Amino acid sequence: MTDRPTSLTPAPTGYADWLAELKSRIHGAQQRAALAVNRELVGLYWQIGRDILERQAREGWGAKVIDRLAHDLRSAFPDMKGFSSRNLKYMRAFAQAWPEHEFVQQAAARLPWFHLCTLIDKLKSREERDWYLARAVEHNWSRNVLEMQIETNLRQRTGRALTNFVLRLPPPQSDLARESLKDPYRLDFLGLAEEAQEREVEGVLVRHVTQFLLELGAGFAYVGRQVLLNVGGDDFFIDLLFYHLQLRCYVVIELKGGKFKPEHLGQLGFCLTAVDLQLKRPDDGPTLGLLLCKSRNKVVAEYALRDNTQPMGVAEYRLRESLPETLQTNLPSIEQIEEELGRMPNGSAMEGD
Repeated sequence: MTDRPTSLTPAPTGYADWLAELKSRIHGAQQRAALAVNRELVGLYWQIGRDILERQAREGWGAKVIDRLAHDLRSAFPDMKGFSSRNLKYMRAFAQAWPEHEFVQQAAARLPWFHLCTLIDKLKSREERDWYLARAVEHNWSRNVLEMQIETNLRQRTGRALTNFVLRLPPPQSDLARESLKDPYRLDFLGLAEEAQEREVEGVLVRHVTQFLLELGAGFAYVGRQVLLNVGGDDFFIDLLFYHLQLRCYVVIELKGGKFKPEHLGQLGFCLTAVDLQLKRPDDGPTLGLLLCKSRNKVVAEYALRDNTQPMGVAEYRLRESLPETLQTNLPSIEQIEEELGRMPNGSAMEGD
């Protein structure tokens, strides 16, 4: 009689929990080791860049010294990558962009090197670079996502939606809620024409929910589309319902295919009340509302929001602002997204990046 394979041998009591704990420790050690290596590498690159800057300024060396240095370093360290002339120029630009060693150790070294090169390449001011650096660290963006957020002007759009959050929510929550909304929302990945109706926009958004969550931003988890709520025996449907994991509250999104009208907020407010009474748990925050419309008059929207007692905002969406062609190749194809969604169990939630 042959011995049973080890994988089929019954595990003793408590073994599964112990194995899970060991796996968690190993993954944690791997992550800490990778971060330590990255911190040392980024610190080394900054020091080399600073030395190049200082010696060029002090000795009057020209740009050709970088080519000579690249040749000599690659000869001395043939198995190491990263000493090309181009990368040495990035090191110099890195030290120029962030001259404080303490900042590099505490913040910049938390990102991979090519993330930092992207910030140097695509952004001109220290303020912008610091803003995107902080969010890339906070949300663990890949390099492709970082590039997309820069190309779509995330910083300029963040917190720009017209809201009454300052009046209707306590300060910490109102600030985070306001920063969670943008204006405009870019929905060009849907491939729809400008004349698309709201139900068509809504349907395609759900089919491509992965990219819509990325556009919404960090913390949004998808709950459902056309969510049924029964009020007094009558059925009502919410266009799109999300839950925000940081704010700990539901977010109702209503779509309007035309220009904003004040009466739209009445419908949105009704949905917020229904969610608060039927879905909201005692430890959840107040439900937030976002009205996405094709266009809006800013003054009209401000007037309509001013005396509304529920926390809500108004923002536009854009259907025809295409991403740069070079960036489009880095995004998943529609087929890949649909394949990913096809693997999701019904009703499962997804969190935005």
